[in-house]
Amino acid sequence: MKDRLRKLIPTRESLRKISALRPVAHLLNRQELWHTNRRAVSGAVFVGLFSAFIPVPSQMLLAALIAIVTRVNLPISVALVWITNPITIPPMFYASYQLGALILDIDTNDFQVEITLDWLFENFMAISEPLLVGAIACGLISGSIGFTAAHFIWRNQVLRRWRKRCQTRAQRPPSSP
Repeated sequence: MKDRLRKLIPTRESLRKISALRPVAHLLNRQELWHTNRRAVSGAVFVGLFSAFIPVPSQMLLAALIAIVTRVNLPISVALVWITNPITIPPMFYASYQLGALILDIDTNDFQVEITLDWLFENFMAISEPLLVGAIACGLISGSIGFTAAHFIWRNQVLRRWRKRCQTRAQRPPSSP
């Protein structure tokens, strides 16, 4: 698992060559942002999934900042934000809005939704609070599920390898003195 992740993750050197990242290049030198251990990967999954639900235009930047502060794997955190795309954003944000309205006890039945920028600008204040509350709740829920899944998948991989080594050792003939 670790080897597959290392092949997929860009190196610090390749990221430092990107001119847009020069202002924050010094932050990329932190060793813990590149670790591929159970803690770093599980935390990165939480950060990435949480950030994916937050309705801001710079979700990747948000994920990167949270990853830097919490010292989890930066590339995985940023990459997981890409679960939000033009196809997944509408259902994710609609579900977030519905959950936020449920949490805030707001009636959504008398609300006519139109998919236009005019409608969005006119109704931004009415939908922003339940959308934000719901997005944070959805982010926490999906991040927690992702963290738990990544943690247990990693742990099971380690246990499987450990058991395999034990079986291999048990099948070896004893060495003579």
